[in-house]
Amino acid sequence: MDLESLRHSTAHVMAAAVCRLFENVKLDIGPSTDSGFYYDFDLPHRFTPEDFARIEEEMQRLIAENHPFERVAVTRAEARELFGKSGQTFKLERLADIPDGAEITLYRSGSFVDLCRGPHLASTGQIPAFKLLSVAGSYYRGIETNPMLQRLYGTAAASQKELDAFLRQLDEAKQRDHRRLGKELDLFSIQESVGPGLVHWHPKAGTVRYLIEDFWRQEHLRGGYEFLYTPHIGRARLWETSGHLDFYRESMYAPMDIDGEDYFVKPMNCPFHIQIYKSRKRSYRDLPLRWAELGTVYRYEKAGVLHGLLRVRGFTQDDAHIFCTPEQIESEVREAVTFALAMWRAFGFEHISAYLSTRPAKAVGEQARWDQARESLKKALEACSIPYGIDEGGGAFYGPKIDLKIQDAIGREWQMSTIQFDFNIPERFDMTYTAQDGQPHRPYMVHRALLGSLERFFGVLVEHYGGAFPLWLAPEQVRVLPLTEKQMDRAHEVARELREQAFRVTVDTRSEKVGAKIRDAQVERVPYMVVLGPKEAESGSLSVRCRLAGNLGAMPIDAFVSRLLQEVASKETRTKRT
Repeated sequence: MDLESLRHSTAHVMAAAVCRLFENVKLDIGPSTDSGFYYDFDLPHRFTPEDFARIEEEMQRLIAENHPFERVAVTRAEARELFGKSGQTFKLERLADIPDGAEITLYRSGSFVDLCRGPHLASTGQIPAFKLLSVAGSYYRGIETNPMLQRLYGTAAASQKELDAFLRQLDEAKQRDHRRLGKELDLFSIQESVGPGLVHWHPKAGTVRYLIEDFWRQEHLRGGYEFLYTPHIGRARLWETSGHLDFYRESMYAPMDIDGEDYFVKPMNCPFHIQIYKSRKRSYRDLPLRWAELGTVYRYEKAGVLHGLLRVRGFTQDDAHIFCTPEQIESEVREAVTFALAMWRAFGFEHISAYLSTRPAKAVGEQARWDQARESLKKALEACSIPYGIDEGGGAFYGPKIDLKIQDAIGREWQMSTIQFDFNIPERFDMTYTAQDGQPHRPYMVHRALLGSLERFFGVLVEHYGGAFPLWLAPEQVRVLPLTEKQMDRAHEVARELREQAFRVTVDTRSEKVGAKIRDAQVERVPYMVVLGPKEAESGSLSVRCRLAGNLGAMPIDAFVSRLLQEVASKETRTKRT
């Protein structure tokens, strides 16, 4: 059973049930999603979770009635008359979006009729298992100045067993939600006084980010990359040359006037990297150039799609560009894929798959270059023994690409790394290098992001680990817990000795009982606790507790340091629920 058709069909059944149960219902859209489906409604009644059982009962009746999903092609005038008579103003506006000459189709199931392209199941009776999940507000078309609609979410599966498993995963996902953990663990915030989609990294998350960036830089140096730092704004004509003002304008913030010229905050780093490339003549002897930047960019996203750290307006890209000759491209792509896999495995992600997107119908660049680029991407994936699918025609107009997807601790897939050819920008900026024949040639250019953005990556990392980072990434690695005030001096001495070994340590100076201190350290996901009572203070030993393994008993500080160093060096990762 096709999951997209199942979920989209269930969304129609849910909408039909809502129309049966409530008055003055106006409908917008009801697509399938990666995790289920939703439908947007405008009606006087305000949905609450208490309504879900009643709606589900009506949906079961519609399923039992086994209405066929009938596809009906209509003229624009017929569709306008139908939705005009029923007062479906949102449908009329969606109808106006359909280009002239395009086919207009309705789907009918019983008395319910919707403007829809499909696909659908044969009938409502083929829906085996579903569940309504939540309700939320959603601006019409995602624009905050438009009316607020009610978005009813649900999911459907091919069997009750599969649905139950998916619901367990959803429950686990709620426990790991980075927005909830971000608040509980004091990691980050998004302040309305500053603006939506703009992230504030608090000290703990700031420490993790520093560790991620430090590791990122070390690995890039080992991979032969050089680092760039580029401005945050640029003249309008730069973005005209790159094509962003033509193709990306709606995602760029309004220009600012500087000395009578328009400047834009950068949505991407690549035009700046190209300016550095063009700052002097390049020879084939200079290539390949591997240039990386943790560059902060700003892109306008509609308020309705902002989502914690996963969809923001200001973010730092893990960005790199490779400039090389045609002869070098295959090995460079292979190295980029190998690099991406190693990076993800270091952060504890072992299940990685890929998609290779090929030339679309409308594309720039010579066919021979596209063919060579596609083969280079394909050979790189095969050399790395990574499973991949082919997305025929799914490449951007300017080049084919590889997208890497990682699977987190509870089985969800996230699209993260991208290795993207670009035949467009080198042409636009007239990039050249002098080849062995003494003539100017166009370099190959590859956009390459391993982690994506640091904000989104951190959000995924929080959910993968449930906030309990492995020791090498933990913002607080050890907490020292003195039993009484008499052990306080020794506690600070132990903390100082551990800090001299570059560990991140705090001392719990509260007058709480040690049981409460241990419980709080567990809740805050501190990997190790050192309990100091009179016996430990006198003997010089440490009573060590591990957040996952429990009491490890007494040990000399040297043995404890050795344990910590070994665990950090191995980058041991654990994704067990906390």
